[in-house]
Amino acid sequence: MFKESMEKYGPLNALVSRKNGKWEKITFSEYYSLSRKAAKSFLKLGLERFHSVAILGFNSPEWFISAVGTVFAGGIITGIYTTNSPEACHHIAHDSKANIIVVDSQKQLDKIMQIWNRLPHLKAVVQYKESLPEKHPNLYTMEEFMELGNEITDDTLDYIINSQKPNQCCGLIYTSGTTGKPKGAMLSHDNITWTATHCSRAGDMQPAEIQQETIVSYLPLSHIAAQIYDLWTGIKWGEQVYFAEPDALKGGLINTLKEAQPTSLMGVPRVWEKIMEKLKDVSAQSSFMKRKMLSWAMSVSLERNLSSSSSDLKPFQTRLADYLVLAKIRRALGFSRCQKHFSGAAPLTTETIYFFLGLNIPLYEAYGMSETSGPHCMSGPYVYRRHSCGKAVSGCKVKLVNEDADGNGEICFWGRTVFMGYLNMEDKTNEAIDEDGWLHSGDLGKIDKDGFVYTTGRIKDLIITAGGENVPPIPIEDAVKKALPIVSNTMLIGDQKKFLSILLTLKSTLDPETSEPTDYLTEEAREFCQKIGSNATKVSEIVATKDKAVHQAIQDGITKVNINATAKVQCIQKWVILQRDFSISGGELGPTMKLKRDAVLEKYKEEISAFYKG
Repeated sequence: MFKESMEKYGPLNALVSRKNGKWEKITFSEYYSLSRKAAKSFLKLGLERFHSVAILGFNSPEWFISAVGTVFAGGIITGIYTTNSPEACHHIAHDSKANIIVVDSQKQLDKIMQIWNRLPHLKAVVQYKESLPEKHPNLYTMEEFMELGNEITDDTLDYIINSQKPNQCCGLIYTSGTTGKPKGAMLSHDNITWTATHCSRAGDMQPAEIQQETIVSYLPLSHIAAQIYDLWTGIKWGEQVYFAEPDALKGGLINTLKEAQPTSLMGVPRVWEKIMEKLKDVSAQSSFMKRKMLSWAMSVSLERNLSSSSSDLKPFQTRLADYLVLAKIRRALGFSRCQKHFSGAAPLTTETIYFFLGLNIPLYEAYGMSETSGPHCMSGPYVYRRHSCGKAVSGCKVKLVNEDADGNGEICFWGRTVFMGYLNMEDKTNEAIDEDGWLHSGDLGKIDKDGFVYTTGRIKDLIITAGGENVPPIPIEDAVKKALPIVSNTMLIGDQKKFLSILLTLKSTLDPETSEPTDYLTEEAREFCQKIGSNATKVSEIVATKDKAVHQAIQDGITKVNINATAKVQCIQKWVILQRDFSISGGELGPTMKLKRDAVLEKYKEEISAFYKG
């Protein structure tokens, strides 16, 4: 795949990263030869066939070159989340029999130094970002590493490349394992090349001979979404990949977007929510006239996007709104050239979908899992339905099993996206894939008559009340967030309980250094408080004084949600505001900002048991 792309796209820019304040560009030809150089160095360091190279670092050209070099050399590329503890790093490196670990910084190197003596297969560590403060046997800088394999011949490397087969494993994605140890999903050459080719085209990504796509790489590459979208698809279609700075998810992403001017961007729901919150904050601080203009423009655009007919309701007004207001906002976000905005890894809330439609930005949802090499269902400019994650990619199949009366069932996948199995866990593989080759997702969903897929949450997250009623939590949590703009995160409680209750967190600002949630309410949350007659500026004030106005407003919002509930058992009876918002470091969110329900149940067990006392 890479060779074909190199022949077609050789002189085009492939990787663009900031080095000493300047953008440094690497072409496809250079990228290919650097990857071969890295492969030779891995062989020199003793990388054995089907052993892994683990990479622990933020997105960068070195990450990509190490990954491709690993595969060329017959190894298995394994990403490790930079947020992992030394013990979690040990599990992955040990399970995948890592021969070499590539790290980006001293901080990550320290983790490996603590566990090296318990990793019998580990032969060397390479560090690519900072200089090494002290020499160590078998520890190399990237520059030293790249020169190690100079004496290995092209013939030696070509022999290894040519001996590889499409159905052999070349990548491991460790599922973030909300329960138990993370499992290593084995992906074959065919999984990756097929998915990179067909799933991206289903989302209307263009080959560079038609239009070179520019994308920004910032989500963790140890997660399947970024790896397939940034790395493998980038090679397949000759895309130009800009690398964001490590502070991307703390607010730095917009700076890269403005400079890169991507033609396509993928985010997880929390990223789109953060952009939305930022815009709301800026709007809340602007003049009355500007606020009025924005809300007029957004309501015109939303109405236009929600109207089912393709005929333009108010063509002049819509164009005017876009020209006067919305285009400027998109430009300020770095979206002037962006034709496609994708979201994956978890469902979007209604509030987020509608907010972006108000900016004339439809968010195209994709759906899949590590075990389907990423996206198995895709939306795009020609395949789009609100709240749906699109249709199965051409050549793939999707079906429901164990459907209930409402048409909800477990979503199952079939096709060349479906993984080989879990490394060293044959029993788990047999649980996931049935004898006909269908992968059972563990997700609940519906499929409409046109083949559009809708997900309603994980089967294991389904709340089964003491009365035996099934309650999917996400739609209710979503409704609460929509009704209460002050609320940041929610988690519904009620498994084996007599009634439902809910944990709420309030929208608070993030510390610019640590990106931890602070005690200070965001501009939008403060505005909400002022509207209802509260002067609160901090979460702690509201919690400590049981702020009357805020409590009343939240109760009113919950009552409103309850009125629209499908049944009495789906009504929320009690709620509590937590002291601080959920975060990755707090343990409530996983690396892609997904809610870790088991961790929340454990962490807030006292607050939860208070709901059901007496």
